[in-house]
Amino acid sequence: MFHIAIWVISFLAIAGVIIRPFKVTEAIYAVTGAVVLLIFKLISPADALTGITNGLDVYLFLTGMMLLAETAREEKLFDWLAAHATKMAKGSANRLFLLIYLVGVVVTTFLSNDATAVVLTPAVAAAVKAAKVEKPLPYLLICAFIANAASFVLPISNPANLVIYGSHMPPLLKWLPQYILPSIAAIVVTYVLLRFTQRRALNQKIESDIAIPKLSQGGKTAIIGILITAVILLVSSGLDIQLGLPTAITGVLTSAIVILRAKKNPWIVVKGVSWSVLPLVAGLFIIVAALQKTGLIETLTVILHNSAATSTSATVWGSGLIVAFACNLLNNLPAGLIAGNVIQAGHINETIKSAVLIGVDLGPNLSVTGSLATILWLVALRRENQTISTWTFLKLGSLIMTVALLLAIAALFI
Repeated sequence: MFHIAIWVISFLAIAGVIIRPFKVTEAIYAVTGAVVLLIFKLISPADALTGITNGLDVYLFLTGMMLLAETAREEKLFDWLAAHATKMAKGSANRLFLLIYLVGVVVTTFLSNDATAVVLTPAVAAAVKAAKVEKPLPYLLICAFIANAASFVLPISNPANLVIYGSHMPPLLKWLPQYILPSIAAIVVTYVLLRFTQRRALNQKIESDIAIPKLSQGGKTAIIGILITAVILLVSSGLDIQLGLPTAITGVLTSAIVILRAKKNPWIVVKGVSWSVLPLVAGLFIIVAALQKTGLIETLTVILHNSAATSTSATVWGSGLIVAFACNLLNNLPAGLIAGNVIQAGHINETIKSAVLIGVDLGPNLSVTGSLATILWLVALRRENQTISTWTFLKLGSLIMTVALLLAIAALFI
């Protein structure tokens, strides 16, 4: 009964995060689930605290990125970038679509998928507004899909990569040969299918005579801060340093410098950050800590080892596909934590590890709440007064994610 209660409460909490009844923020359901587990003594305060502290690097990383994004938005940096991108499109909706997609690949690769959701979404919203686009959603969808599709180009492209490998992260020179072909497959296929599904909406003329606004000194500082953050993340990854603290320090310093130079009230930036994301993540970490007490990790480890002993090839395909779809039932943060613990519990074939990581990173493109990045994208979307239904995203994701996932896993065997 102890284990059943944990599973029921965890399932209801995660279902609340995914379905979001009554349009209440996702954090409420994750935190409520964690509190209920504590109240009924299904997890001890010490274990809950351990679960929370396990997410420290993620909290720091998100804090830094969200502060950077909000500072840049407040300084109209996104409007300036949007004007340049729209002018380069020269009145072509298809060219603008490709430009935004390529920028998304770069941002995800060097700043992480969460940064794409937080930083790129408002920039794209500004671009389509400047171009007087009648149907902006196809362009905004890029931010969600590329955030996951390009999230295993580098170790820093997705915080989930750090969760999967833990302290056994492959060095960069080993990572690139292992993931470059699956990454290319995922990125190219996602573009082709997203472009194909949105072809009707892209048959429109867009504004080409765009006035380029003057970039403020604060905007220039924000650009420098973002570039420095990208360099620091690359160096930290190469030196096997956790990414959270460097990102947080860079984000706080950039925001402080911009605010001081512009003589602005810090509250303007602080109140614009979606702080509810942090308790959401903390709640999910507590739920995962409770699920670990049910023997879930041990059971899955035994199953994975037995499957690998029978057929490595079948296990590569099976683990990648199962984890990918599980991410959309659990969200990829708890699913990635569970998968990471299973992988780190014993010696697992490298190709199987790669398939699991691809499943955790790419799988969330199926549903609108499959990953933390997509949830951040939804939050950014709401700020731009844009919405997308769960069903609409699912119809797109069922095609785009499935084909991209199959080809990315197949690329592991080349």
